[in-house]
Amino acid sequence: MAKPNYSFEKRQRELAKKKKKEEKRMRKAAESGNLAQDDDITAVADSEPTATTDVE
Repeated sequence: MAKPNYSFEKRQRELAKKKKKEEKRMRKAAESGNLAQDDDITAVADSEPTATTDVE
């Protein structure tokens, strides 16, 4: 029987949490009108790799 890959599941939860937090930040920035100021932060966040390969 195959054992579960907990590292993969944890990484997926972390990515989902990070995405939700980023969406909330963008929504708040749009409401306050500071969207242009935050574009450089978004560019850095988008350049991070999204997929990793866990070999155990």
